[in-house]
Amino acid sequence: MNPLNEVEILLVEDNPHDQELTLRALKKQHLANHIYTAADGAEALDYIFGKGAHAEKPVNNSLKVILLDLKLPKVDGIEVLKAVKSDERTRKIPVVVLTSSKEERDIVETYRLGINSYIVKPVDFEKFMKAVADIGLYWLLLNQVRP
Repeated sequence: MNPLNEVEILLVEDNPHDQELTLRALKKQHLANHIYTAADGAEALDYIFGKGAHAEKPVNNSLKVILLDLKLPKVDGIEVLKAVKSDERTRKIPVVVLTSSKEERDIVETYRLGINSYIVKPVDFEKFMKAVADIGLYWLLLNQVRP
């Protein structure tokens, strides 16, 4: 099988420190076997929809979860979310917003657009690690995907 087809998690995060912490937390729980990271919204959309550098692969609708930051360069997280949830091929992919934004308008707007969960990144290292581990355990092991 092509390794690009095995990806279970798409992590969309522009902050290298937060990206590394998220990957470390998932690895600690042995949940990091198949992760693709995108540093901006444009790269995430190219990966999901098989465009640009990912033109050789089909639309990725087999992801188990997208972990999405909102404040991203090039294309922000809201636009990524709109694209994913408005396309019949990808709308069933669970999207978890993992962001530093506590703004009510962000929370309201992302739920209106169809996110599955909204998590504000804890500032404390241990709490951040636990939150990410819990996200991974739930979405990869416990959650039953709608056919």
